[in-house]
Amino acid sequence: MNISTISSAAYSDQKPGTSGLRKKVSVFKQPHYLENFVQSVFNIATELQNQLLILGGDGRYYNQQAIQIILKMAAANGVKRVMVGQNGLLSTPAVSHLIRKHNAAGGIILSASHNPGGVDGDFGIKFNISNGGPAPTSFTDAVYDVSQTITEYKIINHDDIDLSHQQRYEIGDMSVEVIDSVTDYADLMQQIFDFEAIKSLFRDNQMSMCFDAMHAVTGPYAKEIFENRLSANRDALINATPLQDFGGGHPDPNLAHAQELSARLNASNNAPSFGAASDGDGDRNMILGQHFFVNPSDSLAIMTANAQLIPGYKNGIRGVARSLPTSRAVDKVAQSLAITCYETPTGWKYFGNLLDDKRITLCGEESFGSGSDHIREKDGIWAVLFWLNLIAVKKQSVEQITRSHWQQFGRHYYTRHDYEAIDNELADQLIQNLRDIAGSLQGKTFAGSKIALCDDFSYADPVDGSITKKQGIRILFENESRIVFRLSGTGTEGATLRVYFENYITDKEQLDQDTQTALRELIEVAETIAEIKTRCNRTSADVIT
Repeated sequence: MNISTISSAAYSDQKPGTSGLRKKVSVFKQPHYLENFVQSVFNIATELQNQLLILGGDGRYYNQQAIQIILKMAAANGVKRVMVGQNGLLSTPAVSHLIRKHNAAGGIILSASHNPGGVDGDFGIKFNISNGGPAPTSFTDAVYDVSQTITEYKIINHDDIDLSHQQRYEIGDMSVEVIDSVTDYADLMQQIFDFEAIKSLFRDNQMSMCFDAMHAVTGPYAKEIFENRLSANRDALINATPLQDFGGGHPDPNLAHAQELSARLNASNNAPSFGAASDGDGDRNMILGQHFFVNPSDSLAIMTANAQLIPGYKNGIRGVARSLPTSRAVDKVAQSLAITCYETPTGWKYFGNLLDDKRITLCGEESFGSGSDHIREKDGIWAVLFWLNLIAVKKQSVEQITRSHWQQFGRHYYTRHDYEAIDNELADQLIQNLRDIAGSLQGKTFAGSKIALCDDFSYADPVDGSITKKQGIRILFENESRIVFRLSGTGTEGATLRVYFENYITDKEQLDQDTQTALRELIEVAETIAEIKTRCNRTSADVIT
């Protein structure tokens, strides 16, 4: 093999966040920037030598160029085989499934998830380990340490390969297979869900749906599953062609960014019965009914309460887990089912040990992500199919299913307020001030309710005993309301302060309030305690979901 060793100077900013390394495209295109990080991964992931690597991404700008570089570096670093998605496309859930199905040593996913794409947009890269899930903090910390002292990387001299056709190549001693991106994943979905029952929903126009792929990676998956296998209505898919800049949109499936979908579901005439969207790399989801939005925290609770109605979970579930900021709606369900509900830090990697140890079956986060033990990532298409299967079994609409759940378990009014691109120093000072005053807040009364607990959340993994500290300031009131403050690890500019509000109501006469109205007092309390307006010079949140 014609391997070159290229001298390189280290970059100081290659510390991965909760979902890998995310930066502006312009940052990744700096000389040797991508190569340094990839070599740092190969230096730590020695298990890849003489083994299989899965490789793909969400199709955003720089995706295909990065794949060509990584393939040549993989060959130079002793990888035996690579399976790469056709046209460089693989959703994050599909990568997780392929790792598990083919016993791969790991996978590299090129995506910045729900962040904008294009020449001036974001790019990202993360490594998934052999269980199909995101690499743990110990791995990403080790990669970062290597990246700070790296002086060279290895790459083979070879022409780029054609990713547009399914075929095999040899790059040095390494075999590369360009594979169909969709079929294996679609087959897995058909094993979990009752496709015939879902298909019957669309027979004779009994029901119509609208799925927004947001010009991201799930377009091809949606075409195969919803159009070809489920025979959904002819106009079921919108924005289903993956584009490098996501059509100029923001591939984040929420009401702020999926406005075309929201408009269709809220139309006065001929609104679809069911609406859904997924994000850039296909791991997030939003569920809508006619004139009705399902909060992701409620979605996880409803899935948990009804899992036994789905063929793949007909024998029941072992347990469930949610991230700290996710509402405690699922906790109530878990209590009724006599199963354990685990509270973890934000980041899907924290669910991995619980899934592998068979402590949980379902898991989810408030940030529009939910999943199960079928893979080790959250899964947007899976969540959509779960809801469609549920509708087929219960013969109820999205709204009816959700309201019935509230009647049984009470309603957790919930919202998240994002303050974006805050100066990092100001954001850190705000969080540090909350840490400093946490102890003095306990026992004080705000808006008529006493604070029962105020702390900086720390997580002890029940499987490996690892401790993860400083994951968010949580304020718990005696009436079961909550406020959580944390800084996001998925942005690429400044800091994003996220504030989460939750108000638990069991009075059946109060289950139909406007969410922001129901949470108004808590929102005012958060401002009083954290002083967001004065400390961050912000008059209001940038995004409310």
